[in-house]
Amino acid sequence: MMSLNTLSPTEIRVNSFLDTTKSSNHLFKLQGGLSVKRNDCKVSFKKGIQCSAAAAPPPPAWPGTALVDPGTKNWDGPKPISIIGSTGSIGTQTLDIVAENPDKFKVVALAAGSNVTLLAEQIKAFKPQLVSIKNESLVAELKEALAGADYMPEIIPGDEGVVEVARHPDCVTVVTGIVGCAGLKPTVAAIEAGKNIALANKETLIAGGPFVLPLAHKHNVKILPADSEHSAIFQCIQGFPEGSLRRIILTASGGAFRDWPVEKLKDVKVADALKHPNWSMGKKITVDSATLFNKGLEVIEAHYLYGSDYDNIDIVIHPQSIIHSMVETQDSSVLAQLGWPDMRLPILYTLSWPDRVPCSEITWPRLDLCKLGSLTFKAPDNVKYPSMELAYSAGRAGGTMTGVLSAANEKAVEMFIDEKISYLDIFKVVELTCQKHQDELVTAPSLEEIIHYDLWAREYAANLKLSGAAPVLV
Repeated sequence: MMSLNTLSPTEIRVNSFLDTTKSSNHLFKLQGGLSVKRNDCKVSFKKGIQCSAAAAPPPPAWPGTALVDPGTKNWDGPKPISIIGSTGSIGTQTLDIVAENPDKFKVVALAAGSNVTLLAEQIKAFKPQLVSIKNESLVAELKEALAGADYMPEIIPGDEGVVEVARHPDCVTVVTGIVGCAGLKPTVAAIEAGKNIALANKETLIAGGPFVLPLAHKHNVKILPADSEHSAIFQCIQGFPEGSLRRIILTASGGAFRDWPVEKLKDVKVADALKHPNWSMGKKITVDSATLFNKGLEVIEAHYLYGSDYDNIDIVIHPQSIIHSMVETQDSSVLAQLGWPDMRLPILYTLSWPDRVPCSEITWPRLDLCKLGSLTFKAPDNVKYPSMELAYSAGRAGGTMTGVLSAANEKAVEMFIDEKISYLDIFKVVELTCQKHQDELVTAPSLEEIIHYDLWAREYAANLKLSGAAPVLV
């Protein structure tokens, strides 16, 4: 196992690459004598000196309210959708919804990775017009799996195929369910084609927000959040008068280690991190829940989706995962969205919005608060979860820093799952990668710059090795 001379969570907190103290004017502070290269300024900083980001923030997807455009179409028949990542967790749950509601939705295009067997089953069941699979070498295997079937779709492999699925002429909404910046290009293609986005790919906004949000406004495209927390916020702000939103409160289960003492974290094994107490999810997001990086990334996403300042986005630990998030209005009222921990509901709402689809009480059990008995809350532990302060710091730095944070975390989690680094090394890998990126921070990046620094962050994180007292690249 590769070691990074891991610091304790407390030491990581003290030595974080940015000072995470919340500031009312949203300046970012750099510790030590660091030189930051930006597209709008080139300044050397001494400790305690501040520089305000000159680049204007991108327009939020939903500026504190969610209003239905007067010309929004109500579908009389099944709404046509495309799914990117159809064999993953989000994709399969989306298809469960389609199967249960064939009068409401139909699939016109699917994009998948390398799970040929499952993709073939999906094709037989939903008969999409177009299918994409990750590698051209898998096309023959897919056709063989479909031999004897009464239907054969058009098959386009690779990146070209994913883009074509995203901008399929018949689809209205694209579900983006693949992890990482691999989802960025097809999302951009879908937006340019005027398709609404059912957003389950965090990198679209965390890395691509400065580019994607202006593009979505240009093409009058709606970005509809498909994760539980941001769907909760989205549902709560329906019809809000302008300027009503004061604060966003993101709830977090606390993940696998919410009841572990900090001292025990150095002994964490991969199997421990994959035991989520409430949700059934993929490995990466389950580890992110354990580190609370998922919540830190959601803070950044909330900033881009709803335009709230980082000072006005809070995190609270809610072990039962029944309240999926809350919003506070200017008059101090707090609105919350409640439900069983089931990803199908937020996915369904992105597909049906602004309508509500009646659901079976058998497959969608009603929430019974009396059966629950009580709901509890507590403040998150910044020592146990240094990820939060790293995320807030990256968010305030803005530009390419948020994408670097996300990419470094994704690579670190991959290395942890592969048992190449320890659990606590995840935080250190992300911190060191963000610290290095300060030299080349771009506040208003192009799509090419976003992708470039995503790839750079993954490579830098992967090549961190221990040499003497400090990690270096080899």
